[in-house]
Amino acid sequence: MSTAAADRPDLVPGVPVAIDKLVRRILCDNPGMMTGPGTNTYLVGIDEIAVIDPGPADDAHLDAVAAAGGGRIRWILCTHTHGDHSPGAAGLKERTGAEVLAFADRDGLVCDRHLADGDVVEGTEFALRTIHTPGHAANHVCFLLERERLLFTGDHVMDGSTVVITPTDGDMADYLAAIERLEAWRPAIAAIAPAHGHVIDDPAAKLAEYRTHRLAREAQVAEALAAAGPQGAGTAALVEAIYTEVPEVLHPVARFSVWAHLRKLADEGRASAEDRDDPDATWHPA
Repeated sequence: MSTAAADRPDLVPGVPVAIDKLVRRILCDNPGMMTGPGTNTYLVGIDEIAVIDPGPADDAHLDAVAAAGGGRIRWILCTHTHGDHSPGAAGLKERTGAEVLAFADRDGLVCDRHLADGDVVEGTEFALRTIHTPGHAANHVCFLLERERLLFTGDHVMDGSTVVITPTDGDMADYLAAIERLEAWRPAIAAIAPAHGHVIDDPAAKLAEYRTHRLAREAQVAEALAAAGPQGAGTAALVEAIYTEVPEVLHPVARFSVWAHLRKLADEGRASAEDRDDPDATWHPA
């Protein structure tokens, strides 16, 4: 695994890149506002291979992954069922005959086997432990390559960006609890392989950064809501007051995270809305 930004392998779509003696990364050519440079698909193992996050149903990408597997792909693991992570599972299974494993059947994903927290997928050279990390999605899991101490975080932790939490499937309290849970795992985690961006070589710093950022945003949401007074405010007005350093093109995405923070504040008795499941609801300080 790389130890400095200058040593990082380039993120080039379709090209297998070794990031560890047992791990290769293939970037899907699906860059965008929500995916950054694109979705990272990982191939773990040599004699037997587990693919983590096959990505979207992109034929060129799936052909590249199948070719890199060389007929040795046995498992297809999905961290969660969002459109840039799991739809490629069916196509990769058709190409390889591999088993599809995930936390749950959802959003079109059909599993051959469901994974629960603590389940281990064992290959000839590796063991991948499942860690349930809800928050970004209720069915989100991370996978820990135990001996190598490399954590595949899907969208729970990313390089170069924070994570969008979209209610109602996304939940801010769950997300923060899962961040704290991973912090407790830190002695067993030497690096993070995210679904978007480069390998993260300082997991402790990144997890602390994420937790601190979220709690700071929560304080800003509570302060802006209090400033709105008895008439209250909707998510759009709160985003405008809080995200002054963020380009306006990103404000619609930021509304989701503000909504998630408001729902957490409501659970704690610090905010209220007539319908907390309505993204356009007017919120009031409690």
